[in-house]
Amino acid sequence: QVQVVESGGGLVQAGGSLRLSCATSGSTFSITTIGWYRQAPGKQRELVASISSSGTTIYADAVKGRFTISRDNAKDTVYLLMDSLKAEDTAVYYCNAAGLWELDPYDYWGQGTQVTVSS
Repeated sequence: QVQVVESGGGLVQAGGSLRLSCATSGSTFSITTIGWYRQAPGKQRELVASISSSGTTIYADAVKGRFTISRDNAKDTVYLLMDSLKAEDTAVYYCNAAGLWELDPYDYWGQGTQVTVSS
């Protein structure tokens, strides 16, 4: 099993920055991809950014050039640095850990962290 815990959300003014952290524990060696998702009120959950075990990153068009995903393997933690925040970035941000265990795919979600951007 893998445990996922997010932190770092909060209230920030438009144009400001926040850094979210996704700490994983347990069988972290089996993780293949860590993704940050967000869900705004009344909207579906959407992928914001992801990073694979090989370091390949993917970003949603809405955040390209503003958000940066990175990881610290020694701490089993993935970060999402969010710059130039906009009101439309307001959402609950979730971290997802996906991987393989004995060839069976799995994914685990964190509890989410609220990000509110005031305009």
